[in-house]
Amino acid sequence: MSSDSASDDLTKPLAGARRRADASRAGSAGFGALPWRRILGSILGIFIVALFVFFSVADDPLGGEPHALAPIEERPEIVAENGVSGSARIVEAPRDRPGATAVEVESRSGVTVVRPDGTGAPQSIIIDIPDAAPMTGDASARPSGRAQLTAPAPYPELLERSRFGLLPRIGTDGRRASSAYARPTPAGAASHPARVAILITGLGVSLSATNDAIARLPPEATLAFAPYGGDLDRLVERARAAGHEVMLQAPMEPFDYPNSDPGPHTLTVSAQSSANVEKLRWVMGRFAGYTGIVNFMGARFTADRSALRPILDEIAGRGLAIVDDGASPRSLILHEAQAAGAPAARADVVLDAVPRAEAIDAMLAQLEEQARRTGFAIGSASALPVSVERIARWAQEAGGRGLLLVPVSAGFRNEVGG
Repeated sequence: MSSDSASDDLTKPLAGARRRADASRAGSAGFGALPWRRILGSILGIFIVALFVFFSVADDPLGGEPHALAPIEERPEIVAENGVSGSARIVEAPRDRPGATAVEVESRSGVTVVRPDGTGAPQSIIIDIPDAAPMTGDASARPSGRAQLTAPAPYPELLERSRFGLLPRIGTDGRRASSAYARPTPAGAASHPARVAILITGLGVSLSATNDAIARLPPEATLAFAPYGGDLDRLVERARAAGHEVMLQAPMEPFDYPNSDPGPHTLTVSAQSSANVEKLRWVMGRFAGYTGIVNFMGARFTADRSALRPILDEIAGRGLAIVDDGASPRSLILHEAQAAGAPAARADVVLDAVPRAEAIDAMLAQLEEQARRTGFAIGSASALPVSVERIARWAQEAGGRGLLLVPVSAGFRNEVGG
């Protein structure tokens, strides 16, 4: 072997290692040559811009869309082309109910719009706008659309404070709510040969149904309000201002309770009488100005003498009347009310047991027949749209057929005081 080849063999590995080291240094030099400061600065700038955009838009419910705020001011006077002037008034939704419906706004503002199908304005029939005068005891300040015949309510002397609210009581002068809040009957009505009273139940739960009944039905119709509705004081005041006398419904146990449930505070056969009286007092504290109590359901409760009698004693002791809606043939209300000394009445015909127009018309004819035969008859119905519509149509022609419409209080038996 020559010295040259030996030298190559000795230096070859070292040369290879040197070349790999040179390549590694070249690669490191290329990686470090990238513009990292510029790249990091760009990323930071994009992040800052993104934060600025987010905080600029996040608190804007319109998502950054262009918008403008325009104040709405009351126009004090409008003069029409015919020279007649009037005022414009903006009715706001209740501040505690920003999502209030149109019907709720109508109710709170005092404007009544009756929609026959519960929908759009094109078919609306009645728009009743009350006078601007406040609802006070002065009859001259009441709305003038109908005669205000019911007494202003409530009378402070016929109320007592309790943990359930204001409850009715007999006045120191002997006055009772059963007569004080009743709608007066026309002179000579007692001798009329065919008197008819209409009782409509279930008011106050649906605003539209309640406004419909108040506006459509004749003022002689008696309206019974359920204790569960909202804004009952205002609705009852509106009903009385339209001439209707008002009653209060009390939930009572049916035979298939609780499958059929009248609602909270139902009077039950199994409860202690003191507990049932407490429930009744809660119901009675819901609003004021009613003449008496109407059962809501209650076929089982009204058939049980031991459960019913303490309730009737409470009703009589507070100067109220009791009305049986006529739905249960087993009810003892009329008989036991006489023993308790409470003014009482019972519906003779349930008009909408079958809630169809032709069936209601047939029951109205039966009610007429009974009124002519006995001199007086009461018909009861719930505030279903079809019931209100058929009864309102029938009432328009009742006088022409020799009938006299009177309130339910005209049929109270055992009436005392006045």
